[in-house]
Amino acid sequence: MSSTNLAAVSPMLKLAALALLVALLPLCWWWLRQRQASSRQRLAALTALTLFLTFDLIVIGAFTRLTDSGLGCPDWPGCYGQASPLAAQAQIDAAERALPSGPVTWTKAWIEMLHRYVAMVVGVLALVSAAFAWRIRARLPHSPWWATATLAWVIGQGLLGKYTVTLKLYPAVVTLHLLAAMLLLLLLVLQHESFADRPLPHGGTGAPRLTSGPVLAVLALVLLQIMLGGWVSTNYAVLACRGFPACNGQWWPAMDPAHGFTLLRELGRAGHGGYLPFEALVSIHMAHRLFALLALGGLVWLVLRLRREPAGATRHYAWLLGLLCGAQAASGLSNVVLDWPIAAALAHSGGAAALVGVLASLWARLRPAACPATVAAALPA
Repeated sequence: MSSTNLAAVSPMLKLAALALLVALLPLCWWWLRQRQASSRQRLAALTALTLFLTFDLIVIGAFTRLTDSGLGCPDWPGCYGQASPLAAQAQIDAAERALPSGPVTWTKAWIEMLHRYVAMVVGVLALVSAAFAWRIRARLPHSPWWATATLAWVIGQGLLGKYTVTLKLYPAVVTLHLLAAMLLLLLLVLQHESFADRPLPHGGTGAPRLTSGPVLAVLALVLLQIMLGGWVSTNYAVLACRGFPACNGQWWPAMDPAHGFTLLRELGRAGHGGYLPFEALVSIHMAHRLFALLALGGLVWLVLRLRREPAGATRHYAWLLGLLCGAQAASGLSNVVLDWPIAAALAHSGGAAALVGVLASLWARLRPAACPATVAAALPA
């Protein structure tokens, strides 16, 4: 191997070692707390820990995007070929002096690398989960596939993170990266529910009358709305519409959806290579705003439907979804009315992830086929 190749591999090896070292902290905490639990309970707890860090990673990713720190370290996986901004201080200082308000500053480099560090810890936890699931596969015959699918998804998400940087915040890749993060969260929730073995009762007076189909439909609406929101954020179209409910003083402003929803284009550029017209940004913003009515309508219907369920079955999901709907509406309006404050934008991103998690949990628990009866039967008394 040439010296050039060794230099390229070096930061990756250092980052891998750092990820293993940092991941030892949550792994030790998990092992000490669960050492007396059953294998299934330990796997459920490890999945819950990975789920918690994945939620944090989504919020940190939103903060990275909102502070324009996505190119704080313009290479991947390290920072100017180093494992941390400390070792790349000379290059960062030179870039900041050349362009003080540019994409590379000392603060932005640390924000970007923090996002990568947490992502690597999530990857280590997913790897440990998969290895542990395969180790106990004789007692939990279905568990390895959930954990293996999660690990594969984490690896794919890492590749999307790489291309987010190397393709210079290409809007389609950044939006896909956000959507994949939400799907990873969903996958972890389903995995946790399958290991936790706490299905809702089916049949009888206390069983829920709601089926999983409507919940899945509302979940699909929320994911589509998140994808539109990601398209708004990655194209910096949040402030293309000032005021609410009107947009720039008009109920139906001039829009250019043909350019706005051209997927294969660079940031700020139209598909033909010129600059993206302002009307295209307005169309992106209005699409998110109008589809929000449909998604909100579906969520409100689901909340009202859950409130008619038997007490103790799914009532707590109604309260959770109702609170999240109110918080999302408030934070979304704050982004427009208050000129996109970072606290409201972060709350909006975190609330979207929480909605996905709660809906995925409800869907998993309402599906009779998802109840791990065969897994429970395989466990010793």
